[in-house]
This record gives sequence, structure tokens and C-alpha cells, in this order.
Amino acid sequence: MKAETQSHGSLRREARALVDACPAWNTRLAARRISMFIDRELAGLGLTAAQAGLMAQIATIGDDTLGALAQRTGLEQSTLSRNLRTLERGGLIEIAVVETDLRRRAVWLTEAGVRRLQEALPIWSKAQATLAQILPPGLPRDLADHSDVLNEAKPEPRLP
Repeated sequence: MKAETQSHGSLRREARALVDACPAWNTRLAARRISMFIDRELAGLGLTAAQAGLMAQIATIGDDTLGALAQRTGLEQSTLSRNLRTLERGGLIEIAVVETDLRRRAVWLTEAGVRRLQEALPIWSKAQATLAQILPPGLPRDLADHSDVLNEAKPEPRLP
């Protein structure tokens, strides 16, 4: 029985060390905390940080296709589509089939979406300024830039 307790204690220490050092776990934790903070700031507009970010991406991209938006945001097509449907139901974006290629769909902000994003930007900027006082300067952008190389990384083959 004592060996099991020691083994469990060892497992607990090893698991804690892994969690404490794991970039994936810790960046997700930080991202959730940051998102929750921005969500609270934007709540009065009925937007989440993710929704405001998607709307900002839509407002800035030259290629308005869903494929280009998915690439730019790093989201899977299904995740992107699910998030866009919420914005579409709210009348903030429109999605339509591209006339020259019926397999492709384009997305853009509606007039209501433009107004909502214009309302959100000063609130979002204020939240960013607050975060800049808490987080090391440039940390979120540095993480995104440095992790971009992982998109091309190939997983190591596993031994049988």
C-alpha cells in the first residue's frame, strides 16, 4: 500500500512539473484568462473577444473568402463556420456564395456589423492598454510570431 502512495505522489509531482512547464497548457490558460477579461469589457456590446476579433479580421482582409479567413485566423473551417453563423444570426456579417466559384463562400461585415465593430474598437483598445500594463510588452505578438513556425513542423514518427 505504501508503494502505491509513493508512486501516486511521484506521479503527482511529475504531472505538476509537466503542467507547470508545458507551453500548450500555459498559453491556453493565459489565452482563456485574457479572453475572459476582454469578454467582460465587451459584454455591454453583446460581443465576445473572439467575435470582435473575427469581425476585425473580416474588416482587414483583402480576400474575403472563408478559406482565406480560416488561414488568417488559424481556425479549422468547421470552427470558423460555427463562429460565423452566430455573427450572421446577429445580423453582423453576411456570407454568400462566390459567383465565379460556387464552391467558395465570401464573408463581409453588414452595416450593423461595421457600427458594432466601431463601437467595440475603443473598448477593445482600452482593454488592450490595461493588458499592456500587466503583460510584458509585445508578449502576445511575440508568441504568435514565434509559434508560426509550428504550422510547418512535422510530428516525429512514433515507435511501435
